[in-house]
Amino acid sequence: MPNIRDVAKLAKVSVSTVSLALNSPSRVSEKTLARVRSAVTEVGYVADPLAQSLARGQSRMIGFVVGHVGNPFFGDIRRQLENHALAQNHFVLVTDSSGEEERERQLVKHLIGLKVAGLVLSPAGFDEKYTDFIKELKIPIVCFDQKVPGIERDFVGSDNHLAGAMLTEHLLQLGHRDIAFIAGPEHMHTASERYRGFRDTMMGAGVDINPNFIVNGKFSRQAGYEAAMRLLVQKERPTAIIGVNNVAALAALQAMQELGFNCPNDVSLAMIDDIQWSEVMTPRITMVIQDTLELGHIISQRILHRITNPEGHADPIEDFVLAPKFVPGNSCRKL
Repeated sequence: MPNIRDVAKLAKVSVSTVSLALNSPSRVSEKTLARVRSAVTEVGYVADPLAQSLARGQSRMIGFVVGHVGNPFFGDIRRQLENHALAQNHFVLVTDSSGEEERERQLVKHLIGLKVAGLVLSPAGFDEKYTDFIKELKIPIVCFDQKVPGIERDFVGSDNHLAGAMLTEHLLQLGHRDIAFIAGPEHMHTASERYRGFRDTMMGAGVDINPNFIVNGKFSRQAGYEAAMRLLVQKERPTAIIGVNNVAALAALQAMQELGFNCPNDVSLAMIDDIQWSEVMTPRITMVIQDTLELGHIISQRILHRITNPEGHADPIEDFVLAPKFVPGNSCRKL
């Protein structure tokens, strides 16, 4: 198998120059870079990433740890991260924590053992023990989606309070007052902020919140379905339901259809976050969506900056919070 010495011999440069050209092309002249690249192609040399990792003390991999890799939201972020990473000769290694803190810990430890250059993390934990664990990690980390106070790392996310408020205000303007909310786990930043947006908007409009209309869907399909069923079989059922995320809303739509309710004629429905093929659904659900392209772009910039500028560890920690977008559908009727 061709090695780096073969490339150096053909290009008539030193082995160290070949290594520099392959790993930091901006540090060699255009003429030398062209010769090295030509020699690489001619001899058929392929770098050994494991050997490079051992030599540098870190790989060119970026660990991507999320709660559910099948969620389109995380898929969009991953795609953007990969695009930017590849442009700088880095690669993304995707792992799924299932939203479980202990599983996430094991994955993070394993990724560090693989000498990843950095981590992009949607945190699964929230307490002081968890924040201490993250703070002790000595590699670049960018957190997104779930904000955890005390972690002291760059954070990228959406204004979740505004997301909950936008859907609630829309339903209030349509005349709804009996609005239910399928919530998520209270300890999760996105869930608590979305509910707070709903609560503050209802209170600001002078509308009482029926405690029987607040149910926990736990960000899962099964729990969301059971929560929706509890809402819909009540003697006094809501005229509208807000799903804290797309999973909860789709579970509510399934429950409506199974019980013979029409959406929106019997019950209106709105949700936070988009789903694939939402344009062809009947009804098309009114939603508030996150700008996943811009989120992914900022996440990529921050982690690559932290990786490629190790002396920049003293740079101030920053939060990037983007406004979500309201997308009307035909799942909400005017009373």
